[in-house]
Parts: sequence; structure tokens; C-alpha cells
Amino acid sequence: MSYSVGQVSAFAGVTVRTLHHYDKAGLLSPSDRSQAGYRLYGEADLVRLQQILFYRELGFPLDEIAAIFKDPRINPLERLQARQRQLHEEIARLQRLAEVAERAIEVQKTGVPLTAEERFEVFGEIAFDLSYATEAELKWAQSDGQREAMARADAHTKEDWRLLMGEAAAWRAELLSAFDEGEPSCGERAMDLAEEHRLHIARWFTSCPPDMHRRIADDFVTDPRAFALVVPPSQQRPGLAAYTRKAVHANAARRTDCEEQR
Repeated sequence: MSYSVGQVSAFAGVTVRTLHHYDKAGLLSPSDRSQAGYRLYGEADLVRLQQILFYRELGFPLDEIAAIFKDPRINPLERLQARQRQLHEEIARLQRLAEVAERAIEVQKTGVPLTAEERFEVFGEIAFDLSYATEAELKWAQSDGQREAMARADAHTKEDWRLLMGEAAAWRAELLSAFDEGEPSCGERAMDLAEEHRLHIARWFTSCPPDMHRRIADDFVTDPRAFALVVPPSQQRPGLAAYTRKAVHANAARRTDCEEQR
């Protein structure tokens, strides 16, 4: 069974020009011709075309595909494994770019027009991760607190952000100091810091009762993006997220006990 250039172009999803290019490059030359001199592709040619399209889909350049076909010393499996590693690296690079775009979008969502210098001055290393924010929006979609937090964040002015980020930085410095000095997570100092964090959320975003604060702190140890909003990666220490969570839980228990004793 033989097929014309037009037939192969139609069912293989490639242009006639591409097939001519493959022929000229020595990648795929029709094995037969009609009585009128037209190129005809046989079954073996179609198998070869399928292989070429497979390699092209994976991003192999034509010269490398030709080398794989022509040089018996080349191991196709090794080339595929190398390409697989490159694709994983490219996926990681694109993911990083997507995260940069997400953070830029989230900053825009605050409604605060900032230059690059102002953004670094206000937010420093703390970056809003839109993927985390989107998941939080879905998770707490029915929550009045979530709606209030987003509305209040949208309403913050540049000066508001400057003040709240300065307040957060001062609190973070105290947290790091307590952790580095070996203060117990259930001690007064750590619990007081947890209470300050709860009040910070209430002051700038939404009311934050102890149960809500517990849920927020639980995310610190299960999702690095959540804790990065509190302590940037460059300042984090091993165990700090768990320490902060324990302090929040201890403070919540303390407040609950106080409420019950009233």
C-alpha cells in the first residue's frame, strides 16, 4: 500500500512543505514513485514518519533525530532519558515563572500601585503566593472571615501596608529571638507572641478567634507557602514552623481556659 504526499499530509497532520523538508534533509525520503513520477510513501516510511513526529513532539532538533537514525553508536534510550531530564528542568523553570506571575497578580489585587522599589521596601522578602491564596479562597469560600479579610486587604492604602508589614517584621524578630534563645513553645513569651500574631490578623484583616488561629497555624507545618507569608525562607530555621504552631495552640488553649473560668 502506497500513499501520496497529499494523503500522508492529511492523515499525519503535517504540511506537504514539512514532508518535502524532511525529504531534503535526508530524514524521510519516499521509497517509491508513481508511474507519473510522484513520490509515494510505503508502510515503512510511515513508521519512520511516526518516529520523527514523536521525537519532534519531545523537542528534539532535526539534526539530532537524523543522528539517532543514522549512527548505530547512539543509544536512543539514553537520548530519551536526557531529554526527560531537560523537560523536568524546563517544567520547574516554567513553574517558577508562573509563581512570579502569580505573585505579581496578587500584588495587583491589593489595589496598591507600587513601584519595584516601593514593593521591596514595603513587602521585603514576604511574597504573596497566588496559588496559596486561591486555594485558601476555595477552602474558606463560605467563610465570612475570608471575605472580610480580602475586602479589607483590597482597601488598605500604601501606608497601611507599610505599617502592617513593619509591625509584622518587629513581631518576626521577637519570634526568631525567642526560638533562638530556646524559649519553650508553651512558655509565656512564646504564647504572648502567638497572641500578638492573632491580634495582628484581627487588626488588619479579620477577627481571629482561637479556633481560627489554630487552623491558620496548622497550615504553617503542612504548607511551606503559608509559613513563608509569616517568615521568609531566608530567615526560617529547622523546626520554626512547628514551634510557632505549638505556641499558637498553647495560646489558644490558654485563652479558652480563661474564657471558661469567667
